[in-house]
Amino acid sequence: MRAIRRPVPHPAVPPLAALAAGIAAGAYLWRTDPREDGHLLPRCPVNWATGLLCPACGGTRMAYDLLHGDLAAAWHDNAALLLLGLPLALWLTGRWLYEGLCGRRYRPRADPRATAAVLGSALLWTALRNLAG
Repeated sequence: MRAIRRPVPHPAVPPLAALAAGIAAGAYLWRTDPREDGHLLPRCPVNWATGLLCPACGGTRMAYDLLHGDLAAAWHDNAALLLLGLPLALWLTGRWLYEGLCGRRYRPRADPRATAAVLGSALLWTALRNLAG
């Protein structure tokens, strides 16, 4: 019995699909205020289970505020995610798209020290925002 070989998509397909999904999510979020009830936005599972704020809590509200140009409210919703996470995510996504459009597969590799720094920062931010109340 011969194995069925599936065609390998062009390296640009996954980042373009992610970009399309992000645009669709942004369009939905543009019209949906996460502070109001009656929407399809999920609740943070960490907050639901423990009552604590995780490092990403407020990210949806922050994205909504950024889409509407309210930087002060975005900063209030999640300053650490805005300051640290958003530029890194934008750079990695842009690099993924660039490499894909050039016909190359992009697989970022994190140094163990960088991984420890990101996880340590997330834990510190979680502790600070929950202790500060």
